[in-house]
Amino acid sequence: MTTAYEILLMLDPELAEERQSEIVARMRELIEKQGGTWNGQEPWGRRRLAYEIDHKPEGVYHLLTFAAEPATLDEVSRVLKITDGVMRHMAVRRVRGAASRPSGPRPEEPVAAAASTSQDSEPESTA
Repeated sequence: MTTAYEILLMLDPELAEERQSEIVARMRELIEKQGGTWNGQEPWGRRRLAYEIDHKPEGVYHLLTFAAEPATLDEVSRVLKITDGVMRHMAVRRVRGAASRPSGPRPEEPVAAAASTSQDSEPESTA
């Protein structure tokens, strides 16, 4: 029974574009060789990290979508763990109807404005 999965890859920002494409192509080849179905790859580009990983403040993200057996997912995860240039990866079962791309950056709300709105609203008196 095949299951739909997605893997979010975080690659080293210092990797050449060709090496990034090579890693993605290798994953596609592995998935298809094991009987899975490749649905696509979506480059998300460079993103700033919340904290540095290996002294790097950014990562290059790629979203891989495919359908495969659980054993294939285990093999893909094993290969990603030992591949140079892969900083992190996370595999999850794909939910039907879910958006595949994160929403754009949200404007940050000032802390003072958020605090003042909660203090301005007074409870109504019941007189």
